[in-house]
Formats: sequence, C-alpha cells, structure tokens
Amino acid sequence: MHTMRVLIQFLIVGAIFFGVISSIRRKKKILALTGMLLAIAATALGGSSVQINDTLRDGPAIGLDWFLLDLFLMALIYVPLERLWPQYPKQGTFRKEWTLDVVYFMSTHLPLQILSFLVLLPATQATKYLGVPALQELIARMPWILQFFLAVVVADVAEYFIHLALHKVPFLWRFHAVHHSSKALDWIAGSRSHFVDDTLVRGFILAPLMLGFSQSIILAYLVFVTLHATWTHCNFGPNAKWLEKYLVMPRYHHWHHTSQKEGVDKNFAIHFPWIDKLFGTYHFPDKWPDVYGLDGEEISPNFLGQTIEPFTKKKKNALKI
Repeated sequence: MHTMRVLIQFLIVGAIFFGVISSIRRKKKILALTGMLLAIAATALGGSSVQINDTLRDGPAIGLDWFLLDLFLMALIYVPLERLWPQYPKQGTFRKEWTLDVVYFMSTHLPLQILSFLVLLPATQATKYLGVPALQELIARMPWILQFFLAVVVADVAEYFIHLALHKVPFLWRFHAVHHSSKALDWIAGSRSHFVDDTLVRGFILAPLMLGFSQSIILAYLVFVTLHATWTHCNFGPNAKWLEKYLVMPRYHHWHHTSQKEGVDKNFAIHFPWIDKLFGTYHFPDKWPDVYGLDGEEISPNFLGQTIEPFTKKKKNALKI
C-alpha cells in the first residue's frame, strides 16, 4: 500500500511538473492547464494520503489509480523515445485523434491486459485436464529462457493465423478495421482496437500456451507482448538492421498498417518476421510507408460508433489492410 501511495503521489507531482513545462513551451496551453488543474484538485482532495474506509481484503483489486499509473508509466517509456528520435517529427505527441486512442487504452486495451492476468490461475488449473502431460513434462525440463522463447514462437504462430482471419473473413474485418483506421501511428495508436478483436486474439494466444507452458512463462509472455506490441507501433525512426531480420521492429509493423497497395495483407507476424517469410506474406522495403489508415472505406469517427457499427452493418468497398 505504501508503494502504491508513493507512485500515486509521484504521478500527481509529475502531472504538475510536466504541465508547467508544457504551458511554457507549447502555444496551445489548454491541455497543460487542464492537467495542472486536475493535479492540483487531486492534491487539494487529499492526494495519495486519502484514507480507505473499507477494510482491505486479500486478493486482486483494480482501481482507477491502477489505470492512471499504467497509462503514465507506458507514456514515460515511449513518449521520450518518440520525441527524441521520431520518424515523423511533425506528427507530435498530441496528434489528431490522440484522445480517441486514450479512450481505447482505458476502456479496451488495459482491461484486456488485466483480464489476461486474472485468468492465469484458473487457466493453469485447466491445464490439468486439457494439457498434454508428455508435452508439459518435456517443456518443463527445458531451461527457463528456452521455454520462454518457445512460448513466444507458439504465440506468434497462433496470432498469425487469427490475425490473417481478421483480415480475410469479412465479418471479422469489421472489427479489425477499427485498429487499422489510425492515420498516424505512435505508441498509443496500437490501443485502438475493438474489444471483440482483442478478445479473439488474446484467446487464440492463451489457448495453445495453456496446453504446455507454466504460469510463470505465460505471465512473462504477457508482459513481453504488451511492451513489444506497443513498441512496434511507435513513431520511432532508428532501426538496428541486424536485429530487424529476427525481431519485428516499428518500421516492419508500420508496413502492415499502410494503405499502399504494396503493403496490403502483408506482415501479419507480431514478433518474428521469418513467420511471414514462411507463409509468403513478408514485405519489408528499405523505406517507411507514405500513408496509413483505411483506403476506400469509412468508419465512425468516435468510440461509441466504432464499438457498435461492426455489429450493425457491413462495410462498403472494404480494402483489407
């Protein structure tokens, strides 16, 4: 509890500090002043010292403080990288539609992450009945790092096929089109995803992992995929060419999000480019895409519309990208 209170106080102080800097450096002051006002209001209401009236019980609990801390810590990791070494310097942190992606982060992305962690215990218990004992024993004998690498490979192959289906099956594309509607990519743009899309992908990843891997390996993978998937959407220019051959980097995944014909239905792998090479969907020219988003297709511009629309009507002139 003490650690959580310290983190909350750090978040409040950080909001005021960065608000002051932003108000000095930016021409538009409204966001900076709003952030400072909210942080000052939080301090006036007690800040991190607010007492909890109810008795705390053992077991997991999720509150608004967790959501805010997660958003803050993710921003603390990726925003400086995007500001120091952006591929598209004119894009800016507060680009068009950034507030929509924050809504997705809070309402879809983060809850799905939490749900994935919460199902680990019952999922582990289910492997007693669904798992293959010989396979579980074989994997358990491997060094931990080898188990982890194998889990990433299994998860990426599983995600490749559900990702492919999300593009090729018209009904599923209705949901996945939301993710591809971003016309500019950065760390938080990857959070724009319909909850049906996220649920399908997470389910197809966890199902094979539960058959043979331990809870610690699955937990490690969930942390890894959260950080790596966010990273691949970043507006980050530098690339390690020797590493690009083996691990998906931002430029590689950006080609998956382009509306240019040469990049359509390419680069479905999330972690390893060689999976796309294996299945004939590899595309990685020595340049960055020129445009992003949907081509020849319009979807609702707001969160509510994007959530409801896939259930109610078919897309017209859908281009699967």
